[in-house]
Amino acid sequence: MAVHETLQLHITSEKFIFEPIDTGENELLIIDRVTQEIYLQANDGQIPAAGAITKPVCGIMGIIRLIAGPYLLVITKKEKVGEIQGHVIWKITGTELHSYKRTMLHLTEKQTRDNGVYVSMVESVLKTGYFYFSTTYDITHTLQRLHNTSPDFISIPLHERADQRFLWNNHVLRELSQQADLGRYCLPVMHGFMSISSSVIDNKSVNYILISRRCVYRAGTRFNVRGLDMEGQVANFVETEQILQYDGTCCSYVQTRGSIPLHWTQRPCLKYMPLPQLRTTNHIEGMSRHFEDQVFLYGDQVVVNLVNSKGYESQLEKALKQYIADVKNTRVKYEYFDFHHECRKMRWDRLAVLVSRLEPLRKQFGYFMVTDGTVSKQQEGVFRSNCMDCLDRTNVVQGLFAKVTLEEQLHILGITDSVTKIEEFSEFKNIFNNVWADNADTISKQYAGTGALKTDFTRTGKRTKLGLLMDGWNSLTRYFKNNFSDGFRQDSIDLFLGNYQVEENEGITKPSPFQTERDWKFYAIPVIFVIAMSMLIISILIPDEHVSEQLLYVLFWGTASFVSLAVIYRYGSEFVDQPRLVHTKVKMD
Repeated sequence: MAVHETLQLHITSEKFIFEPIDTGENELLIIDRVTQEIYLQANDGQIPAAGAITKPVCGIMGIIRLIAGPYLLVITKKEKVGEIQGHVIWKITGTELHSYKRTMLHLTEKQTRDNGVYVSMVESVLKTGYFYFSTTYDITHTLQRLHNTSPDFISIPLHERADQRFLWNNHVLRELSQQADLGRYCLPVMHGFMSISSSVIDNKSVNYILISRRCVYRAGTRFNVRGLDMEGQVANFVETEQILQYDGTCCSYVQTRGSIPLHWTQRPCLKYMPLPQLRTTNHIEGMSRHFEDQVFLYGDQVVVNLVNSKGYESQLEKALKQYIADVKNTRVKYEYFDFHHECRKMRWDRLAVLVSRLEPLRKQFGYFMVTDGTVSKQQEGVFRSNCMDCLDRTNVVQGLFAKVTLEEQLHILGITDSVTKIEEFSEFKNIFNNVWADNADTISKQYAGTGALKTDFTRTGKRTKLGLLMDGWNSLTRYFKNNFSDGFRQDSIDLFLGNYQVEENEGITKPSPFQTERDWKFYAIPVIFVIAMSMLIISILIPDEHVSEQLLYVLFWGTASFVSLAVIYRYGSEFVDQPRLVHTKVKMD
């Protein structure tokens, strides 16, 4: 059942009225702003001729309840990504929030401030970007999952058949989805990355598609959410599907990534790299559930662990190896590759060792292939890659496995011969490299707050000095964001996903989570430090005809940097932006 493509929203003082204009149906969706009722009725003059604000919208994202009451979330702008099997895929580029309440007079001054914070949290999530939808196609499922369903599955409304792991507006959609007759207004939204490109390889037209689906379970930011919970869910779990379309045939290859499936934390504390803490708890139970779920969903598992064998990462490597052995799941294999050690001194060619080592299993797992509705191949297992963050090293390795599989598919489809590499087709090579680098940057921004490291290798196939400098800049930016802004970002994600649910009496009978106000210096000093450091670098790098003046600038900004940094370290972890919202739906480890 397709969702309405285009709607007209009429806003009156008492109602939100949605009018479908893509189907010509004589129907209206009414949301009563006073009684909060939601219902359908015939379009028989209910739209006011005057006094209403009317605007086109692309869909309804959902409804979220804050202190002031419910807020309506609508999609106002979209951008076409491309098509999959004739179905148009859209990227959300604009949203709006509309309060049911016409005024805030029913709130106290403190409640009004808190409500404003919640509104800014919702807007923060939506402005993260990289939300996608289709009104006719289920983008939350892989091609293989879609083809392995019953015929009745197609008739189910899109939001009901969506994979709940990747349905990012599941919580805010509930007030609509609880009513069976509103299926055509319930638009499922996925978060992650999507790219759809067309190219020519040896005079043959192909479509190359890459989809990364970010999981809603244990979602969050880099240092605030790590490892495993008791339900078997891991942080930063992303399913990545590569699709090749050619002459009626679709090939799909799936990989996954996810945080090291142990109970561990790495809380921000102003250190550049906080030490990970492995909890003294029962790791077996959560890990068993995790791998049982992964085997059920994807088949056999190869855990490709890319962390360091020395230093603070080594304890997690040893523990993961031991606990996987203790779980005794015969369908889970462990493969360790010390990425940084093997590729030291810019020896990125050493990655071929890992690819070669896993080639028999890659061929054994295979990939999914369907031609004009007839399935000829099924993928029977996946590589589940991880490093510490499941970002930079992970993306490099996933891109290499994807490349080898793609070259095999091009040969099987008769597009190239068995020895031809994609490097021989410059246009397609650039598309492939840039799409995987864009995927790395996007997934990294969503979890760590900056673009990925090592993307120069992904884009060009080699490591460069400029790439190393960019990695240094991104690492510094990550440090500041992870320490000074990720608490707010974590709270925003938890609020949007329903892990924390606001009560309308919050701030009166229920304490406000924002009850403790932070002193101004906790906001101002980090900003002063960033400005001072930036000016210091500029003063050093940009030559000045008057050397004495340049030295004064360097001295001044150097002193400002030192003093502000000293203040930050004097107060220590008090400067760290910690999450304030305590989970009311899902216990957060």
